[in-house]
Amino acid sequence: MTSPKVTDTAATSAPEEGYERGLGSRQVQMIAIGGAIGVGLFMGAGANIAKAGPSIILMYALAGVVIFFIMRALGELLLYRPVSGSFAEYAREFLGPFFGFVTGWTYWLMWVVTGMAELTAAAIYIHFWFPEIPQWVSALVFLVVLFGVNLISVKIFGEVEFWFSMIKVTAIIGMIVIGLGVLTLGFSDAGDTAAVSNLWSHDGFFPNGIGSSLMTLQGVMFAYLAVELVGVTAGESENPEKTLPKAINTLPWRIIVFYVGALLVILSVVKWTEFSAGESPFVHAFGKIGIPLAAGIVNFVVLTAALSSCNSGMYSTGRMLRDLAANSEAPQAFGKLNSRKTPAIGITVSVALMGIGVVLNYVVPEKAFLYVTSVATAAGIWTWMMILVSHIRYRAAVDAGRLRASSFPAPGGALFSWVALLFLIGVTCMIAYDKDARVCLYVAAGWAVALGVGWAVLKSRNPQIAARRGDGSELEKVG
Repeated sequence: MTSPKVTDTAATSAPEEGYERGLGSRQVQMIAIGGAIGVGLFMGAGANIAKAGPSIILMYALAGVVIFFIMRALGELLLYRPVSGSFAEYAREFLGPFFGFVTGWTYWLMWVVTGMAELTAAAIYIHFWFPEIPQWVSALVFLVVLFGVNLISVKIFGEVEFWFSMIKVTAIIGMIVIGLGVLTLGFSDAGDTAAVSNLWSHDGFFPNGIGSSLMTLQGVMFAYLAVELVGVTAGESENPEKTLPKAINTLPWRIIVFYVGALLVILSVVKWTEFSAGESPFVHAFGKIGIPLAAGIVNFVVLTAALSSCNSGMYSTGRMLRDLAANSEAPQAFGKLNSRKTPAIGITVSVALMGIGVVLNYVVPEKAFLYVTSVATAAGIWTWMMILVSHIRYRAAVDAGRLRASSFPAPGGALFSWVALLFLIGVTCMIAYDKDARVCLYVAAGWAVALGVGWAVLKSRNPQIAARRGDGSELEKVG
């Protein structure tokens, strides 16, 4: 009997796919950093603080640990086979074509609705300076401008995203430094009441109980959506073997500084009872400090964060649709690149659907952000689950000798992937108990029906599409 040989095919197949490798190390690193700083922190943290009080810091830290497990699992897969549209491709390889189909389309949906959320948040931030401008007008203007940026080239996208992320990083570090100054030196209008004791002096660290704190996890997880975007850049990175591990390994300190650190300082400077949903806690805190123009500057930064995430969403949706088209799981028109090597048709269709966010801002401006963030969170959780399950199946294939080991193995092997998977299942259950977030489960049910019908039609037209085994064995070479 012959024994299976480890295959190098998957690892060495070049994922050119017609894309331009126009994202340098500087841009990939900053995209990874920027992906961890979005509207979920700047805008969504206000509602989470109101529900959980200071314990929200612990929730962000807990979720951050799980996100790191997910990203290390993704990192191992990326260095095994760096491809654009990675999540769907790994699900297709290790779980079967149906899961690749569902994951690709669900990740696309996640970014479409996330784009709606970011447009909504950006429109709210514009109200800070121009309250007379309707939300839908601002949302429409931003949608058109970012659409133009994404059609030009991946280099322009990378450069715009680099500077968006640079603004966010610089600003948060500046906020932390100023907040520490208020705490230690006592200057500004907030100096008399600012104290670390604010973290426990107002009804305790868990003022509304541990249960209420845990119920914020679905909102907290939304804040981390986009950290996996670095995986989508794999097919357009100049040197993925070097840039991707570095980007992933810096995730823990990004979480510690930008989430845990920033919230520790903000909730020490201003007591948690002053924060509310619909308002950025960063803008409120610096308005309380009373530094001239500080609140306006912070509002500009959070506006930048929203536009950055929407920009990333447009980038990602076009790439995911192209991956689906390449696997005959979407109309072939989505697989075409324009003269600048960008998937223009896929981006255009996605942006058109993001325009629904403009309509929501016109019809229900007060509920638009909540509705779209809950749907995006559900879609993001599915994507993360597929990454984890694909990683577990990949490690089983490596242990069986069918596939070569990745040069970037996840610590703990498949164990931490199982831990993260159970955590995500728990968060999904919590969503069902939240009357405001529950709407996403109704949308998810409708989306599942649509995908089921779509898959049935696809199989009837192309029976070969469902022939793959989904255990990595197709890449196995027996000698």
